[in-house]
This record gives sequence, C-alpha cells and structure tokens, in this order.
Amino acid sequence: MRPGTALLRLTTTHERAGILDGAWWPRSRTLTAELPGLISALTERLGPVTRIGLDSAAWDEMPTRLTVDDRVVHIDAFAVGDDTALVTRGDQDHFSLLVIPPDTPPEAARAAMTEAVRTGSPKQARQILIDTGTRQPPAGVPVPPAEPHRTGAPTSRRGHIQGT
Repeated sequence: MRPGTALLRLTTTHERAGILDGAWWPRSRTLTAELPGLISALTERLGPVTRIGLDSAAWDEMPTRLTVDDRVVHIDAFAVGDDTALVTRGDQDHFSLLVIPPDTPPEAARAAMTEAVRTGSPKQARQILIDTGTRQPPAGVPVPPAEPHRTGAPTSRRGHIQGT
C-alpha cells in the first residue's frame, strides 16, 4: 500500500467500552503524507476532525497544523511514546486510536487492529503491540502470556471500517 492510504479500523458501537476506539496503520513515518488520508477517512465516518495529538518521536517531522479538504486540523505533539493518536471531533469529543508502526508485518498489524477494536478490551496500546509481536517490551519487564489467536468475525457488536 502506498503512503497516504489510510488503513483504519474503528469500533462501530456507541458504548465505547474499551480503552481504544480503533487502530491506524500508517505506511510511512512522513506525517504530511499519512495524515490527509487518515483525516479524510475519519471525517467521512465521524464528522469533522479538529485536532490530532501524536507522539512526536514516531514521525520524521511534526507540523503544527495541516489543511485537509479545506479544513484546518491542529496537530499536538506529545513525547510520551504511548503508541496512540488522540483525535478530537468538535470541541470535546475524543477518540483514541492505536498507531501501528509502519514497518509492522501485515499479520501482526491485522492482529493488533483486531485487538484494538475488541469490545471492552482493557489493554493499553503498548500492550497490544507487545502481545501481537509488533513491539518489544522494555528491558527487564516481564511479558504476560498472549491470548490465543481468535479467528472469524467478531462476536461482539464492534466491527471494523477500513478507509482509503
């Protein structure tokens, strides 16, 4: 897939019972190439996006705003390394997305995206990436056993939406 093509999975329930509301798998670390596709896909499904908070260490450059489809989206840079994007719709409606590193193998990325939208999942983004083999745990931190791989369609009311 080429940079700028948004591969996105969102929950489809209104309950928002889990920690994450979806997952995004950018294809490069060039934010100006990746964000327009994500913002367009989110706007189509959620309504106008006004702000996105991202980990500054995960990207080659970090602009403070970007114009997408004639709308200005403000970009907040955080140096927390929590593997998430915080999306703001309107004034105060926030959505949290797992951000999967661009160099992730497809099978691991799919597994991480599936876990991110699992109804009621208590897992933080970093733990999902560790459990799916996408990221290594910090040195000296024990790794909990991974859950068995699930196959088939989700059994919950959550599903996925993929955007391009």
